[in-house]
Amino acid sequence: MASTSAATAQEGTVRKLGVPALTAMVVGSTVGAGVFSLPRNFAQATGALGAIIAWVVAGTGMLMLAFVFQTLAVRKPQLDAGVFAYAKAGFGEFPGFLSAFGYWASVCVGNASYWVLIKSTLGLVFPAFGEGDTLLAVAVSVVAVWAFHLLVVRGVREAASVNQIVTVAKLVPIVVFIVILAVTLQSGTFSGNFWGDGGDSSLGGLFDQVKATMLVTVFVFLGVEGASVYSRHARRRSDVGRATVLGFLSVLALFASVTLLSYGALPRADLEGLQQPSMAGALEAVVGGWGSAFIGVGLIVSVLGAYLAWTLMSSEVLFVAAHDDDMPAFLKRTNRHDAPTNALAMTSSLITAVLLVTLFSEDAFTFTLKLCSSLSLIPYLLAAGYALKLAVGGETYDTAPRGRGRETVVALVAVAYTIFLVFAAGLVFLLLSCIVYALGTVLFVLTRREQGRRPFSAPEAALFAVLAAGAVAGLVGLVGGWLVI
Repeated sequence: MASTSAATAQEGTVRKLGVPALTAMVVGSTVGAGVFSLPRNFAQATGALGAIIAWVVAGTGMLMLAFVFQTLAVRKPQLDAGVFAYAKAGFGEFPGFLSAFGYWASVCVGNASYWVLIKSTLGLVFPAFGEGDTLLAVAVSVVAVWAFHLLVVRGVREAASVNQIVTVAKLVPIVVFIVILAVTLQSGTFSGNFWGDGGDSSLGGLFDQVKATMLVTVFVFLGVEGASVYSRHARRRSDVGRATVLGFLSVLALFASVTLLSYGALPRADLEGLQQPSMAGALEAVVGGWGSAFIGVGLIVSVLGAYLAWTLMSSEVLFVAAHDDDMPAFLKRTNRHDAPTNALAMTSSLITAVLLVTLFSEDAFTFTLKLCSSLSLIPYLLAAGYALKLAVGGETYDTAPRGRGRETVVALVAVAYTIFLVFAAGLVFLLLSCIVYALGTVLFVLTRREQGRRPFSAPEAALFAVLAAGAVAGLVGLVGGWLVI
């Protein structure tokens, strides 16, 4: 999951930014804790060839999404309430609500994955923490969640110094990892991992292998929408596009390098069995115990800083949506420190609930990673759909026709990519997402009642019926045991 640390550092600046500064924002807002888990997550799904294809597909698709957000920021500058504002403007209030709720829920699940990853890292030294899913690990994580909650409601905000520490903490270990594994790469090991399992793969065909990696790639790219957030501060509008491409390609190179070089360090079966953060185990296999400690310390500092940023951001989603009358009014309340108390309480409560669910998961980190990615797909799909709707319908292009053809193609590819991601997520996470969205609809109904309106219009009722059917199927599957998390 991406970090917002670099993106928040320049909040409110009036200085016009050039390509280098904007590129740094793209990198800082995208690189997060997910990169530390890539060796194991990819080894569980595919070999080196599948990984290469997966990063080409994911890189193309996520770059198109980045361009979509850039286009929407320029063509619809008045829609500044968040990603979900595009869904509401393009498809109506209920889809807009689902986009806002799904984005918030995705961030909360991602925050839960941070605690799983921290406790799994500590589990390398203290076995009682296991892989972040033991009773002790969950209990300590829940206490930490509410400790952070108390800090934030007292007005603690992320400072520039924290941003700098977090940025260094996450980039230095990654770069060191890449350099060492590039120098020590074992060509025989890499070639043995190329097809996964020597051509007779138990992982399925190449298409299935690539499909199995898609939610992992989404997780590490979450936050790609932050690339265009500061377009209004650019020295030239054209600089935003250049910075988006340069920053995104830099991040893609980091992610792909970590993944592919790992195949040259250990056999795939060994990578698959590493404890998260698997970057630590891969580096330890090459340089010894200090490598694991080095990655672990960098990860913990990075994740704690990113957790604070994402907690603030996720509560802000509810707070802003409430002020736009898309969420119940109680979420507008703030305390004397100007902290959105009720929004923060809901955020911490959902993170706690997800942590408790991990006690019943076969692989806690992979579960939270994939659920986080699945929940983010609706906001991304609706934003891409809105960009396509604008391009095809011609809205805003009557006064600014330049680039319509290119933007149509970009939006079309982004829509196709996000639809493919829904397919790649698979039935389990599709149904789990339906459960989360159906439960969250209670907030939509409360909002409508406060406004003295019917809970649903006819089209909205039909959409909710589809969600409810998926939720019921998911619950039946969980109880019956055929849906395993």
